[in-house]
Amino acid sequence: CAVKAAHVLSEIAKNDEMKKPCIEADLVLTLIPLLKSRDQEMLLHAGRAIGRICYDNRGLQEELVKVGVIPLLVQILTDYAETESLVHVALLALYNLADLDSAKEALSMTKVAEQLVKQLRRAESHERLEIVFEVLQALAENDTLKVQLVEAGVPEVLSEILLRLQGSSQAEDTCIVKAASDLIVSLLLGGKKKKGNITGQVAKHNAKAIVLILARHENSQGKDSLNSEFASFISIIVFLTSLTCLILPLSSDGNCLRMFQLGVIHQLLDLLEKQVQSRDTSVQQAALSALQNLAIPVVSKVQMLEEGVAERVEALLRSESPPVQFKLLGTLRMLADGQADAAEILGQDPLLLNRLVQWCSVSDHSGICGEANRLLASILHHNRSQEVVKAIQAAQGVKHLVSMTTSEHTAMQNEALNALAIASAIDLETLEESFKESQLVQSLHKLLRDDNTSPEVKYNSMGLLCRLLNSGDLRQEIEEDKIKDTLEQLCSHSNASVVKEAMTTLQVLGGET
Repeated sequence: CAVKAAHVLSEIAKNDEMKKPCIEADLVLTLIPLLKSRDQEMLLHAGRAIGRICYDNRGLQEELVKVGVIPLLVQILTDYAETESLVHVALLALYNLADLDSAKEALSMTKVAEQLVKQLRRAESHERLEIVFEVLQALAENDTLKVQLVEAGVPEVLSEILLRLQGSSQAEDTCIVKAASDLIVSLLLGGKKKKGNITGQVAKHNAKAIVLILARHENSQGKDSLNSEFASFISIIVFLTSLTCLILPLSSDGNCLRMFQLGVIHQLLDLLEKQVQSRDTSVQQAALSALQNLAIPVVSKVQMLEEGVAERVEALLRSESPPVQFKLLGTLRMLADGQADAAEILGQDPLLLNRLVQWCSVSDHSGICGEANRLLASILHHNRSQEVVKAIQAAQGVKHLVSMTTSEHTAMQNEALNALAIASAIDLETLEESFKESQLVQSLHKLLRDDNTSPEVKYNSMGLLCRLLNSGDLRQEIEEDKIKDTLEQLCSHSNASVVKEAMTTLQVLGGET
C-alpha cells in the first residue's frame, strides 16, 4: 500500500495545481523517511514525489536539507549506483538542491565526490553527462567540495571524456566538450576563500591532475595533432598549471619542468603561430599567459631560452590585436628578467626593437605603451653587451626611456632609471647625444627637486647622475643646471639612503672618487 501511495503522489505532483495541497498536508516530511527503504520501487516513487513537489520552491528545499535529505540521496547513489532509474532520481534531486549553501555544506560531509566520479565514468548518454556536469559545476563553487572533487579525480575523468570526444563534429559532442572544459577550469582555479589550507590543498592536487591530463593527451595523440577545440582547452589548462606552480615549490614535483618534458611549450607556440591572424584572440591570450607564468622560475627561463622560445615568440609580432600584443610584451619581459642571454637575443633583433619603439608611442593603448617601455627597460637592465646599447640607440628607443623616468608609476620610473644607469656604465659615449637631445639631466633635476618624488626614485636618479658625470658634456649640463644646490639640500632629507646618495653624488661631482 505504501508503495502504491507513493506512486500515486508522484503522479499527482506532476500537476502544478496539486502541489499546493500536497505541501499544505505536510506530505513532503511524511515522504522523507521512505528514502531509507530497501524497496527500490518505494525509493523511486518517493524520490520522484519529493522532487516534483519541491521543484522551484526554495523554502521547501531548504526544509528538505534541514531534515537530512542530502545524506539519504548520496546513500541512494552509493547503494544503487548501477540502477539507472534511482540514479536519475537522486541526481535530479541533487541538481535541484545543489545551489543552496546549506546543501553544499551538507554534501561536504558526505562522499558525494566519489559517487559523482563513478557516475561520470559510467555515463553513456549526453543527458546523463549534462546533469552530472550541472551538479559538479554547482558544487565547485564551494571551496571544501572543490578540494574533494579534485582529490576524487574529477579533472582526470573529465580529461578522459574530452579525449574520447576529441575531433567529433557532432553538435551534442561539442556541447559536452565545452561543458567539460568549463567545469575543469572551474575546478582547477582553486579556492577563492582562504579558509585554513584550502587554497594550498587545491593547488597541490591540481598540479598533479593537470600533468596527468597533459600526459594522457601526449600518449594518445602526439605533439602535433591538437584540434582547435582541444587546443583551446589545453592552453587554458596550461595557464592554470603555471599559476599553481607559483604556489608550489618547484622542487616538490617539478611541474614546470614536466610541462617542458611533455612538449607543452612548443605545442602552445605551434598553436600561437597558427592562430596569429585569427579574429578570435582568446586562445592566443591564454597561451601567452601560460608562457608568461611558466617563464617566472629561473629554471624555466633557461630551458625556454635553450629551446628557442624567445625567437618563436618574437615571430608573433605581426599580430594586430592589442590584447595579444600586451600579453606578448609581458611574456618577453618575463623571459628577459634576470637573463643576460635573453636580453642580448631580444636587444639585437631590429624587428622587435622597431616594433617596441612604435608601441612606446601608442597613445590610444596605454597598457601596450607602458608594457613596451618596460620591456625596453628590462632588455637594457639585464643586458651586458655594447651591441645591445647601440641597437637600442639606433632604433631611437632611448628617448622613450628618458620619458619613462617621469612616469606617474613609481615602479616604471625606477625601472627606467636603473636601465639607463646600467646602459651608461656599458656605453655612455653611444648614449650621450640622445641624453642631451631628450634633456635627461633636466628631467633628473626636476625629480630631485620635487617633494612628491619617492625616496627610491630620488636615490636612483642620483645613481644615474653619477654615471652621467663621466661625460664631459653631460657634466657641464649638470653644473649649469645647478644640481649641486639641490644635492646639498638633499643632504638633510628625512630618508637616510637619500642623504647618503646625495653626499656620494656631491663627492663625484667635486671630482672625488
